[in-house]
Amino acid sequence: MSQVFSEETHRNLLARIPHCTGRAISDWLRTVEDGPSLVRFEEKVSWLRSEHELSHGYAKAIIHEYDLRRAARKLL
Repeated sequence: MSQVFSEETHRNLLARIPHCTGRAISDWLRTVEDGPSLVRFEEKVSWLRSEHELSHGYAKAIIHEYDLRRAARKLL
């Protein structure tokens, strides 16, 4: 998993996603969880962009947040 934005930029993008997409972050994370089993970060971003017509920045932020939360679950 790579850092795609500064922490501040990532948080700002996440804050704007519900307003811009009409869907909560939790909905987007569930969409990724229920989506295809893709391994590479950019594959996941490309799938999210094409399947849900998101901008590249928002798709990257959603996938990055998904990966962060998944990694945190593994640590518990």
